[in-house]
Formats: sequence, C-alpha cells, structure tokens
Amino acid sequence: MAFIYIKPELKQNMERLSDILNIPEPLLISANANAPADEFYFPGASFQAGKNVPAAETYEQLQILVNQYTLEDEQWLTKTVVYDSAELKKEIDRLTECFPFVTSRIIGRSSMGQPIYELLLGAENAGKRTHINASFHANEWITTSVLMKWLKEYCYHLCTGRSALGFSPLDIFSSTKLSVVPIVNPDGVDLVLNGPGHLGIAREALDELNEHQRDFREWKANINGVDLNNQFPSFWEIEKQRKPPKSPSYRDYPGDEPLTEPEAAAMRDLIANEPPDRLVALHTQGEEIYWGYKGLEPPESADVIQTFERLSGYKGVRYIDSYAGFRDWFIHYFGREGYTVELGKGKNPLPLKQFDDIYCKSRGILWASCFFES
Repeated sequence: MAFIYIKPELKQNMERLSDILNIPEPLLISANANAPADEFYFPGASFQAGKNVPAAETYEQLQILVNQYTLEDEQWLTKTVVYDSAELKKEIDRLTECFPFVTSRIIGRSSMGQPIYELLLGAENAGKRTHINASFHANEWITTSVLMKWLKEYCYHLCTGRSALGFSPLDIFSSTKLSVVPIVNPDGVDLVLNGPGHLGIAREALDELNEHQRDFREWKANINGVDLNNQFPSFWEIEKQRKPPKSPSYRDYPGDEPLTEPEAAAMRDLIANEPPDRLVALHTQGEEIYWGYKGLEPPESADVIQTFERLSGYKGVRYIDSYAGFRDWFIHYFGREGYTVELGKGKNPLPLKQFDDIYCKSRGILWASCFFES
C-alpha cells in the first residue's frame, strides 16, 4: 500500500485531512478502514510515498509530504495494455497500491490453477451493486483492456474530483458497490496471446481441438475446450443439443453438463452468494447490447438500455436465440438487470488498432452501469 507514517491523533479528523489532500472524505475513510493507527493510506499516492520518510507529526508536515507524490507521475494510469494473466496481476498490484479503496480477492481458480481475480470498490454503506466481467471468451481479450482502462479512469476521477460524461464518480462510489472480474478465462487468454508453450502444454495436445489451425488466435474456449459462456443452467440442454461440437473444441462446446468447468462454477458462486442489482458482461463483437431474456428481465431494463444506446451508439437488442449463457442464467434465476455488450465490429479477435474507437463508444456504458436512478 502507498502510505505515510502519521501521528495517530491526526487521523481523528478525516474532514481536515480531506481538505488538506483535496480528496473526498468517503475515499479516505474507505482507504483507511483497516489501516494500522500510525499509517495513513491516501488514494493516488506514488508507490514511493512513505518510504524512507519521517512520520508526519502535524497536518502541515503531512501536506508537505503528500505534495511530493501526485497522480501525474503515474503514467501507467493512462496506458492501454494487453493483459495476459501475469500482466493483469501486475496491474492489480499497482491499482490496490495506488488506490487503497480498491481491494482484490481470488474468487476461484482456472482449470490450470490460475487465480481468477475480483476487484471491489465502493462505500461500505452503498445501497446498490453492479458486477462487470470480461474475457469469458479467450479470443475476446480486448474486453479486459477496455474494462481495466475504464477502471483506472474511474479511480483517477475519484481522486481528482472530475466528472465524466455527466456522472459524478464520488456519487457513484457512495451509492454503488462495484464488482469487477477482469479475466474470467485466464488459461484461454494466455493461450491466445502467448501460445501453448507459455502454459507448459505441448502444441500437439491442443491441435485436434483447434482443428489444426496454424495458431491459437481464434481459440474461444477454456483450456479444456469448453465454452464457458455455454455452461450455465438456463435451458442448457437446448444449447447442448443444437451446438455443432459434440466433444471439446476450440469454440462453442457447452460441456458434458452445466458448470463442469471451475471458471464457470466460480462465477456462479460469486453471483449466487451476493446477487448484484445489475450485471454487465463484455464480449466482442457487433456493437449491440443484449438486454432481455424470455420476458424475465425487470421493467427498468427498458429504460437503462436507452441510456446505454445514447452514450455508445450501440443498438439494444431485447431477445436473441441464446441459452445457457451467464447473463441468461442471471436474468432467469434472479430476475434482475443483465446486459451483454458486444464491443466493436469485425472478426474475433479484434485488433488492438480498434481499441480507441471501442473505448470511446463503450466507456459511457461502463459509467452508466454504476449509476442508478434514485
């Protein structure tokens, strides 16, 4: 964590500290909820804050110290990054270090034992909850780049007090707990981006599943050849019957039965244990947003989709011929808002050169996903 040693008595007046640092008081309270008495965590601090620095004995000393460490020094905050599992872990470490109101935890492990991370932020007493995920499908890795860039934008705006597209980040933080799973399918993403050797797997072991294609860039499934977004118990039998692959494949195979894959089971458990009010799944491609499921979606979805359309230029589509998907299951079992956002246009995997256009169109959806009409 980025912190400064501080005389414990100074922490008794968070309002004064908020004025000194020009950081909203709710962020300071959240950041210091579990801090030792003599350590003061402050959002936006450089990693070097507090290292080889004497403790602040007065508010004036504290202000001098924190003025040495600003967000402008953190160039990683504005970078566009392609995330494999290792790069994501580095970014999570940077985020939780720089923004101590962001916490991370492992919600499960992939078929190869890799951690599946959830990032959490929002005030303790926030009354609403939004969940957003990316990279269910391995060749849709660009969705993780979009989600993480927006999350960094959200954190930066929180600390600087800037609004975004008419939304107040602090109001969102105060009212909405945000759950983010940046990579649901870490093994598959690593395979697509780095090849089987990176995972310690001989190419021959995957060639048949990959239909002997020259590379793995179109691989959609998890490492077992199961499509994780066809694994959920919402009319799964229909999907199983009609999908062409009848055995593990690089794409579209629903598995032998629902929730056989640890990645899908981890996502089911995450949602079932604390169902969010709104769920957003990022996929590619088509510039469409799917928002209904068999008439089970709540009435407010019809209003929210209009906001998403206005901010993105994407087209809302109420019903599609879909079963056994994560969003399908969520709406089916919980009757709450669920949206699948198909980012960009083209053939998966979408090239990184499309990123700026995709991000420009989709960031409004992500901001709006965390905003609830009172």
